[in-house]
Amino acid sequence: MAVEHSLELDNGYSTCDDDGHLRRTGTLWSCIAHIITAVIGSGVLSLAWSTAQLGWIAGPVSLLCFAIFTYVSAFLLADCYRSPDSITGTRNCCYIDAVRVNLGKTQSWFCGLLQNLTFYLTGVAYVITTSTCMRAIQRSNCYHREGHEAPCAYGYTVYMLLFGAVQIVTSQIPNFHNMEWLSVIAAIMSFTYSFIGFGLGFAKVIENGEIKGSISGVPTANTADKLWLAFQAVGDIAFAYPYTIILLEIQDTLKSSPPENKTMKKASMISIFIITFFYLCCGCFGYAAFGNLTPGNLLTGFGFYEPYWLIDFANACIVLHLVGGYQIYSQPVFGVVERWLTRKYPTSGFVNNFYTFKLPSLPPLKINLLRISFRTAYVVSTTAIAMIFPYFNQVLGVLGALSFWPLAIYFPVEMYFVQKKIGAWTKQWIVFRIFSFICLLVTIIGLIGSIEGLISAKFS
Repeated sequence: MAVEHSLELDNGYSTCDDDGHLRRTGTLWSCIAHIITAVIGSGVLSLAWSTAQLGWIAGPVSLLCFAIFTYVSAFLLADCYRSPDSITGTRNCCYIDAVRVNLGKTQSWFCGLLQNLTFYLTGVAYVITTSTCMRAIQRSNCYHREGHEAPCAYGYTVYMLLFGAVQIVTSQIPNFHNMEWLSVIAAIMSFTYSFIGFGLGFAKVIENGEIKGSISGVPTANTADKLWLAFQAVGDIAFAYPYTIILLEIQDTLKSSPPENKTMKKASMISIFIITFFYLCCGCFGYAAFGNLTPGNLLTGFGFYEPYWLIDFANACIVLHLVGGYQIYSQPVFGVVERWLTRKYPTSGFVNNFYTFKLPSLPPLKINLLRISFRTAYVVSTTAIAMIFPYFNQVLGVLGALSFWPLAIYFPVEMYFVQKKIGAWTKQWIVFRIFSFICLLVTIIGLIGSIEGLISAKFS
């Protein structure tokens, strides 16, 4: 065993390298691929339920509105990649760098807090989603063997603990977040289970020979319950759309000619069009297939029973996607905390010493006590919260609403004002202020409905 000293940790946000040594070869089409891969994920599974709560008019209209919100946000943020000039200025290679340059340290601190809270809650959502899918595989096999009326009741706890154990191990893998194969697998898995959900919904509509559902959506006992569910549906849609947190990282892969902001705007328009078409198909065909009985998760709610092997395969794809996805969202948090502790305690062996273990037939393994302790505690805490609140739609709603306005709307609008030197009470200033205020109301509505749903589910 050998001991090494290090004052740098390999995770988290990196500062921007603008000296020309970093090769940026991305094109319009690679940018489109990155955006679609980043956006389409577990959020697509709740869109049929969201459409069912809102009805045949409000549901599709809400999806279209969020598409517009997302495009406007991307349009504004694309111009903030370089400062002070959007074409010739210095690069801001990540979101928090752009906030720091345009809005100052105080706002960047608030942005960082929100980002890391979003990453943390996404980890909680992934624990819930993964356990739900693993449980669905077991139930699917049970229904196939014993019939659709069999109880086939299984809990979530064992699967959450199993997923947590896997994440404790994977969180210790060096440079896990830089493994290209991880993104490739995540992209393939997300497209696979999303297309399966869309295909099953379409087939079910054909089998039924009718389009189910109504203009008002799923009926409830009273108006208050209807409003709560509609608000929660808005939160779920908010979770499915924005990709603001990683937009500048994607833009940083582009070649500088043509200008990156022009390429990003065009890529965003094409990507959001494709994503919206896909989301409308998943949400509308799911609702058309099941009507008032539309499940919260299209692939685990057992509107579909057969072919059982296809249901199993789709849920297995979700599990594989989220095993890596959990680390993609957790590694930045690890980096922020560990770098802060490294700066605060530069002489601490617990924080900075790495112990190298050499096992037969395996590459050397570097162990750091801080990493083992903090990352294990992090995984345990996300797993514990998921066990306390194992409610898929409600948690997605809270997460989507909590991050939508501040990260997807407020910061891009404010940075755009600074970047373009837009004065107060000008026509453009008024338009974007109204836009920001409307999105704030959407966030408040979604957050209230999702929190109410979370509390009701917990104590029902």
